[in-house]
Amino acid sequence: MSEPIVHWRADGTPVSPRFGDIYRSAGTEGAGGLAQARQVFLHGCALLADAEAAAVWRGAARWAVLETGFGLGLNFLATWQAWRNDPARPRRLFYSAVEAFVAEPHDLLRSAAPFPELAPLAAQLAVHWRGLLPGVHRIELEGGRLQLTLAVGDAQAMLAELGGAHDSIFLDGFNPTCNPEMWSLPVLKAVARLARHGAQAATWCVAHEVRDRLAACGFSVERVEGLAPKHHALRARYQPRWPSRRRAAADDPVVAAAPARCAVVGAGLAGASVAYSLAQRGWQVTVLDRASAPAQGASGLPAGVLAPHVSPDDRPLSRLTRSGVRATLARARALLREGRDFGRSGVLERHAEGERRLPPAWAETIDSIAASAFTTGAEHQFTLEKATQAGAPIDARQRALWHAQAGWILPAALVRAMLGASGVAWQGGADVARIEAGHGRWVLRAADGRALAEAELVFVTAGFDSLALLDAACGHAPPLHALRGQVAYGPMPEAAQADALPRFPVNGHGSLIAHLPGAAGPWWITGATFERGNAAAQLRGADHEANRARLAELLPAVGAALSAQWVDDRAQAWAGVRATLPDRLPAVGAWAAAPVSKQKLAPALDSQAPSASNSIVTTERLPIHMLSGLGARGLTLAVLCGEIAAAWLHDEPLPVARSLARRLRAARWPN
Repeated sequence: MSEPIVHWRADGTPVSPRFGDIYRSAGTEGAGGLAQARQVFLHGCALLADAEAAAVWRGAARWAVLETGFGLGLNFLATWQAWRNDPARPRRLFYSAVEAFVAEPHDLLRSAAPFPELAPLAAQLAVHWRGLLPGVHRIELEGGRLQLTLAVGDAQAMLAELGGAHDSIFLDGFNPTCNPEMWSLPVLKAVARLARHGAQAATWCVAHEVRDRLAACGFSVERVEGLAPKHHALRARYQPRWPSRRRAAADDPVVAAAPARCAVVGAGLAGASVAYSLAQRGWQVTVLDRASAPAQGASGLPAGVLAPHVSPDDRPLSRLTRSGVRATLARARALLREGRDFGRSGVLERHAEGERRLPPAWAETIDSIAASAFTTGAEHQFTLEKATQAGAPIDARQRALWHAQAGWILPAALVRAMLGASGVAWQGGADVARIEAGHGRWVLRAADGRALAEAELVFVTAGFDSLALLDAACGHAPPLHALRGQVAYGPMPEAAQADALPRFPVNGHGSLIAHLPGAAGPWWITGATFERGNAAAQLRGADHEANRARLAELLPAVGAALSAQWVDDRAQAWAGVRATLPDRLPAVGAWAAAPVSKQKLAPALDSQAPSASNSIVTTERLPIHMLSGLGARGLTLAVLCGEIAAAWLHDEPLPVARSLARRLRAARWPN
């Protein structure tokens, strides 16, 4: 068994056995950990008001903090508390941090316990402290107004995976004599890449080599009075005397000059997710759709499974869906009624022999993401119990995963909730036929030439129909393909047979969700079929029978209990058409037209600009943007992709690894 990340001394001092250094002192006052967080880091970056000046983030639309060593989270909790207590706080706070060795939730709680003002915040954080495998994770707090981005891994590699411009920088970590890599020149160069010009940095470390390296990276550095027993601390400001040498690439994300008007074509999961994310950042969004109600296309699926994709090589789709499940569940908790519109029930995923074995590196770290039936100990037994409950006992030829942080959701309910957000206007019966360039804006027109909307930014999110619309507007479109799918659904059977249907979704070769709440009583849904190249959503009898056969194979007892509903027509069918791309990843962001330079940022997107200046004006017509190609994973990916699109537009920290986000660029497809 591997050694614990944290060792606790008798006096309450947390120590890293790996590095032989303390995380913080045990004191609660004076030289204690919270005192250091406030004096060295918060005061060092002018984030706390004093007799001489207000906090530097006062009145900002958003603020971004970067920390090089998260540790036990004391700096984060102190920043969270300071943000909460400041009546003029930024409307949105982003906190990005790197940590190679993630502590357990109980260590976070124990570290914060001596500080009554932080303990409740630590308890909130601990609820989300799960599934933190190597990579980048986004944790939403305060209803999404506080975004914690945790990059798990070595500092240099993980800093390269973070994005966005940061306003305050906490240089923290174990002593350079214990962990020299944390303070190396490559690491500090990576920090400088993430710093906004003028960003303030602070640290307790005043080693001359650290000061020299910071100066070489463009920081002006000064030693100031330290917190006892240290005589000095370090403060710095990023103000390089040389121009940036980086050349903008043609497919770099486009940064908006300011929140303005946005027209979104398509009122499904993709369109609603984009609209919601942009409205949270001050955009006035109009969502247009030819249908008379939202979610009438593929997002009209009666109910769907929300679970991550797992692969032996942990491919990009697998990593993306893990982040996507977390993002969708966070959005659902904020907007929907648990138990009625969605449920965090967990999902059992069945595999055929040899299918989707877990990555070898997970053998030691598997946790609440999934428990393999072929691991040992409690996880193995728990998965076997769930399989037995589902009527799907596992034998030596089969495998299964139990996804604890997964469940089911009603897509249309989520779409309606996001479209109901402040700043979003829904316009049904609006069939957009053309998108034309106007004077500093786009004009969306119907087939008869009527102007349906005008906006500085357009997002095309119309599923497979995006192909024709983008081709007409831009003269080219990404290689979207149609993927038709059909499901079956019906009422729950009588009580004796209902017991055969599991209380949690089962996924694999097909899927089943049972005991769903409904106005006419509980119901079930199973499917779906996959038919490539068919763009028509008509119902097919052969597919209805295929869903019956797949259910019998997935869960034999359930198939027998529901078989009669196919005979007496209680089992109904629904079909929809999804859009896919050849690499199975969605297309997000700018598709066509000349990009707007990042140097053209208006004060409204400058972190230090007061919120009153965040007016809806812009002098630039942005390129046409898109979000499509979600395939059969719209429930898992739409919310996350909407956040990625908004982060790019605002030069914010990304919710996923930068290299992973770049794989989603719409412009990756050649014109």
